[in-house]
Amino acid sequence: MHHLSIDLETFSTVPIAKAGAQKYIASPDFEILLFAYSLDGAPVEVVDFAQGEMLPAWVAEAITSPEYIKHAYNAPFEWGCLSKYIGRQLPPEQWRCTMFHGLYAGYTAGLSATGKALGLPEDKQKLNAGKALIRYFCVPCSPTKTNGGRTRNYPRHSPERWELFKEYCKQDVVTEMEIERRLSAIPVPDFVQKEWETDLIINSRGVAVDMDLVNGALDLGNSVRSQLMQEAAQLSGLDNPNSVSQLTGWFETEMDEAISDLRKSTVADLLERKNNSGTVQRMLEIRQELGKTSTKKYDAIDAAVCPDGRVRGLLQFYGANRTGRWAGRLVQVQNLPRTYTEPLELARDLVKRRSLDALKAVYGGVSDTLSQLIRTAFIASPGNALIDADFSAIEARVISWLAGEDWRLEVFRTHGRIYEASASQMFGVPLERIKKGNPEYALRAKGKVAELALGYQGSTGALINMGALKMGIPEEDLPDIVNRWRETNRRIRDLWYKMDAAAVQVISQGGSVGLNCLVIAREFDYNQNTDCMTITLPSGRKLYYIAPQLGLNRWGNPSITYMGVNDKNKWGRIETYGGKLVENCVQAIARDCLAQAIEHLEEAGLPVIFHIHDEVVIDCPPDAATLEEVVRIMSRPIPWAPGLPLGADGWVGTYFKKD
Repeated sequence: MHHLSIDLETFSTVPIAKAGAQKYIASPDFEILLFAYSLDGAPVEVVDFAQGEMLPAWVAEAITSPEYIKHAYNAPFEWGCLSKYIGRQLPPEQWRCTMFHGLYAGYTAGLSATGKALGLPEDKQKLNAGKALIRYFCVPCSPTKTNGGRTRNYPRHSPERWELFKEYCKQDVVTEMEIERRLSAIPVPDFVQKEWETDLIINSRGVAVDMDLVNGALDLGNSVRSQLMQEAAQLSGLDNPNSVSQLTGWFETEMDEAISDLRKSTVADLLERKNNSGTVQRMLEIRQELGKTSTKKYDAIDAAVCPDGRVRGLLQFYGANRTGRWAGRLVQVQNLPRTYTEPLELARDLVKRRSLDALKAVYGGVSDTLSQLIRTAFIASPGNALIDADFSAIEARVISWLAGEDWRLEVFRTHGRIYEASASQMFGVPLERIKKGNPEYALRAKGKVAELALGYQGSTGALINMGALKMGIPEEDLPDIVNRWRETNRRIRDLWYKMDAAAVQVISQGGSVGLNCLVIAREFDYNQNTDCMTITLPSGRKLYYIAPQLGLNRWGNPSITYMGVNDKNKWGRIETYGGKLVENCVQAIARDCLAQAIEHLEEAGLPVIFHIHDEVVIDCPPDAATLEEVVRIMSRPIPWAPGLPLGADGWVGTYFKKD
């Protein structure tokens, strides 16, 4: 078996950041400029396509040969480019992605950032001049008198830069190979590699979109925004009533007090005041409405839709490398508003017909309606139906199973009403009394917010963040809710502290600690200079925490830290604790359940077009499968998680929604 490391430099008039790689590659003017490669670690060669050079015959054959494993950083891009170059979809199983390998091992996504995080020597790192060279050769340029009015730079326009660009392309292969060598101490399990290959197919399959709806929403959104801006300007006298600084100053003058910010939550709180003047109240309403009129997701669909009416590349495999979950890209399907509007079909029809007045008359808030309808822009292929199914309370089930909290497992094996059951356990009230019409039903809200907020060592602050106060629960009741939930779920509570102690032990003393069905360990590889704390999950996949250390937290207890991508999206030291590590494990196990379900669905001939955390969406002929069949596949017992009660439910329709 040979290993062929590849890096390409390309040109397209389609902006890749907004439109995505698939639309970029599909552009008629797409072309490969440079093809750099190394066989089995040999010195890198560059084929200059832009100046008429051709691939050596053996390289052209190697691209499709199973005897050559193809490596690239962000391999889906090279795979897509060369699939177009060859004229057919290349076999995914012949490809390996070094970026994914780095994410699996706990590092960041960028080639340069990962090289620095790994401590690569200067001669093995990515060249800094690359961005300027890519801007010069890989994207259109603006016509000027100086450049003779051209809209593109070719090698002949700057031979010196072109030679430097070829060196840059070569160096990317050098860096990719060195990263892969360093990561060889952290192998990707075969089944996770297979999931990456399946993801490649799903992302290239894409999802159909209703462009009539998208275009209608864009038109209506612009109309509403223009009307609101005009009204706000008339009421306030401001030049730009959407300017935060101008509007804040206006509110401070009118209300005679300092305004900290104009965030959604602040505006919502100000709207609840009883002493606002009519003008102030209306300006606050307009500000709130303008916050909902954003058509960014419709704009994102419009920018990314391919010539065949499908959007591709919506998911990033291993985008959340702390858990291995997928991340959203382009349209961010992981973060779409719910659909409460009814009837949906009428609303969609009015938007397609640009019937602004009718939409206002039937549904009231146009902006909110457009926001809810964004899901329905994703539709079944002509003649097909969507089958949507999601796991029921997957994280609650997994944490119950992981901790061995038997009473909770029994709930999920029977009626599944965990909010009521939790309230029953917490307050000693018979479950049958917690139903609508009984005074005890008020306890359900406490059970619900406790379940949503407290599973990962959260306290009163977590309850507030989850909306406990807005649900009408007095703040003085919150400590009691925390204590009751923890006493009711002692095994979950104990798991937090055992996890913390195990991590402290392996960081300070080395070795490994078994905890329920997990293994926490300290792993060194002195040859590759890697040092990690790992958690082996029941599936066999590992979570990696780079360069773990111990310090002291604000309470004087041992503080666990590791290197990773922090909240500011920078590579730095991150602090964690037992409850957070339990959260990582629970979400990672839930992710593995979803990944296994996707593999089973694909094997059954049920093509997944995208998925969201615990939910899959399938696009197939109406007679190809039933919802019951999909639910049965998703609820199938998992060999590595005996006793984990899985359940799923869903719907069938022609467009995406949140049931």
